[in-house]
Amino acid sequence: MKKIVLTLTIILSITLSIKAQSSAKVHYVKLVEGEKIASNPIKTQEAKSEGKGISVRIYPDISFQTITGIGGAFNEIGGEALMSLSEAQQNEIMKNLFDVNGANFTVCRTAIGASDFGIDAYSYSEVANDFKMKKFSIERERTSVIPFIQMAYKYNPNMQLFASPWSPPGWMKESGLMDRGEEFPEKNVLKDDPKIYKAYAKYFSKYVDAYAKEGIVVNKIVIQNEQDISTKYPSCHMPPKQMGEFVINYLRPQFEKDNTPAEIWAGSFRTAKRLDGLEFVSNTTWREAVDGIGVQYMNARQVENMQAVYPDIKFLHTEGNCYGGKNSVDQAFSRFNEVAGFINHGVPNFCYWNMILNEDSSSGWGWKQNSLIKINRKDKTVTYNPDYATMALFGRFMKPGMKRIVSASWYGDTITLKDDNNIYLFIKNQSNKTKTFDIWLKDNHAQVVDIPANSISVVEVNYK
Repeated sequence: MKKIVLTLTIILSITLSIKAQSSAKVHYVKLVEGEKIASNPIKTQEAKSEGKGISVRIYPDISFQTITGIGGAFNEIGGEALMSLSEAQQNEIMKNLFDVNGANFTVCRTAIGASDFGIDAYSYSEVANDFKMKKFSIERERTSVIPFIQMAYKYNPNMQLFASPWSPPGWMKESGLMDRGEEFPEKNVLKDDPKIYKAYAKYFSKYVDAYAKEGIVVNKIVIQNEQDISTKYPSCHMPPKQMGEFVINYLRPQFEKDNTPAEIWAGSFRTAKRLDGLEFVSNTTWREAVDGIGVQYMNARQVENMQAVYPDIKFLHTEGNCYGGKNSVDQAFSRFNEVAGFINHGVPNFCYWNMILNEDSSSGWGWKQNSLIKINRKDKTVTYNPDYATMALFGRFMKPGMKRIVSASWYGDTITLKDDNNIYLFIKNQSNKTKTFDIWLKDNHAQVVDIPANSISVVEVNYK
């Protein structure tokens, strides 16, 4: 009798093992310098291996933040490049970026007025001392930025959009200029004047309303991009105290008065030479006045410190590493570590910077940056850069509503998520050889998988 029970147990174990093997898949993108990136770069293979692998142990019952999604930024230079193409080409690009079977971008950014990737400096209030915003106008953006964003909704009607200014209108600042902050750093600040604060609060409210009339929902306002720097491109130094008091005394009351539906988020904060984000969340009054905190280029240790000071904090990742326009495979691989750094420390999203740039890839102030897609406006060609492959994989398989869960391995950076039925292990193999991994769901062996050489992969394992 014991032999029969033992035999049945072995048979059942083998059956479950076979079921597990057949229910897992490896989705991956190949990244090899010099090889063309396809517009649909994600490949899938059955997850199976006869080898012995590097152990990864996953704990599905221990979960952390809920994922809100992956995305990128709309900008004027990219929009102008997109509009240079035929309607069919435009739709193909936007489908690849936003469709659920494409990169599935869900949390995206745009600038309030000119960013450094605006063609030049501009705002929606060009008439000095227009405190009532009677001359407020978004007319300039009707030719590029607005249609760029509107097309995204065609393929993802549920896209979430956040917006931030690089600078207030020049007349609201001590310098009188939106840009050239590095020449006048002490004057690259918002005037400390109630009339200016009231006008600027109205400026934000008018922006949300004007975009709503174009069918574009601005879900979140992030008060000031990189509020700690003064640069040759549009910028504005806004210390935590000024930001907090502006929200409490002016911006929040204006939004309530106008029934402006957008949330108000502090930041975006960095950790280059200052810890302004940590200072902001350490002040109970300031942090309770906002809906969350925007972060970019932030040391992961400071993300942890902010959470320690304020356990109920809500994060929004606002911008990824720009690099210098090389668009290399090594940079696309390092993007994996950048995303992992934020997601694994409790941030629920990741937002790439330039989704699209033109053939020059330069800002309005003369330096190059990376992009997902490059459009040559003259010969009408479209190039998908290595970063696109990485971000498309993340966007396709890091979906809103998933939970981050715990995993343990000596291998290095991984990300582990789950939905109602499956576990998703994000892992990279930058070597020239296939690597084998042994996946455990706590104490139960789940799968042995081969991860292709020169790839970033997602192992999808059914655990129900």
